[in-house]
Amino acid sequence: MQNPADQPEQPEQPRRPGPGSVLSATRFSLLDRSRTREGHPDAEALRDTVALAREAERLGFHRFWVSEHHGVPGVAGSAPTVLAAAVAAATSTIRVGTGGVMLPNHQPLVVAEQFGVLESLFPGRIDMGLGRSVGFTDGVRRALGRDKDMADDFSAQLAELLGWFDGTSPTGVHARPSEGLAVPPFVLAMGEGAAIAARAGLPMVIGDLRSRERMLRGIDTYRAEFRPSAWADEPYVVISGTVAVAATPEDARRLLLPEAWSMAYSRTHGTFPPLPPADQVESRTMTAKERGFYESGLVGQLAGTPDEVAHELETVLKETGAQELLVTTSTYDRTALLDSYQRLAALFRP
Repeated sequence: MQNPADQPEQPEQPRRPGPGSVLSATRFSLLDRSRTREGHPDAEALRDTVALAREAERLGFHRFWVSEHHGVPGVAGSAPTVLAAAVAAATSTIRVGTGGVMLPNHQPLVVAEQFGVLESLFPGRIDMGLGRSVGFTDGVRRALGRDKDMADDFSAQLAELLGWFDGTSPTGVHARPSEGLAVPPFVLAMGEGAAIAARAGLPMVIGDLRSRERMLRGIDTYRAEFRPSAWADEPYVVISGTVAVAATPEDARRLLLPEAWSMAYSRTHGTFPPLPPADQVESRTMTAKERGFYESGLVGQLAGTPDEVAHELETVLKETGAQELLVTTSTYDRTALLDSYQRLAALFRP
């Protein structure tokens, strides 16, 4: 791979498949949300993320990304570029990035400067995943000085951001040290994101794996409307979602319980809580509404034994034609999570 300082990274082509398997032709990457856990301090979640990045590199995953959430009790990762710097410093070969920086929350110049610093410190390893969400609640949006309709300006914000790297800002200001660097941008496709990524000619990250028909529609839109750019000659699709692999289907399902409960709680209480242990989830009393959200959160996830998950992955990768899978699994038991990732890595690196 060429140094991005010399030439913009083109959408990466998948490795050549091994006999009879699409898995060996696909890049596998991880996104860790730095989920907090009941009974554990927030700082531990951030240290866990950095430790997991080291393991991801050892296991052969292609990228390791971190996320942005503000004022959310269940997520410690509020400053993704800061956390990405810690991850990059703790690793040496794996690509590091954000999944993503929510561009409407920030001034594009500041975002360009932050990624310019990251790329300067860790050349050839930094990705710039960008999303269009604005704050989790009205209170967070007020604290950020943003409102919901700022997401409508995402295309313009994206163009302004890329202009700082190209040196084409009409302000006459130059972003340092960003100008002239090529940090690969990715668009997180939620709602209109697929069309925005296509018009901008950028790689796209789309999920989740449970909403298969919606995901396929977004991919079709992206490929049909894609316009080649300086960043990408052709469409590059990354699909994202939860994947849980364990020795038995029951153990794999247990990995899903804490996140399913937290999502159900957030839907009914308006706040996203820390993850509880799986055994506590199974014994908790839920309202009918909570139970409905909880059960729906367990349906359609890619979870099971290695053979079961390999079959499901083969199917979804063939359906989507995606070049890459970004796995976003969160659970209370970090040991079980690492075991799941080890089993997943064995599928694409037998």
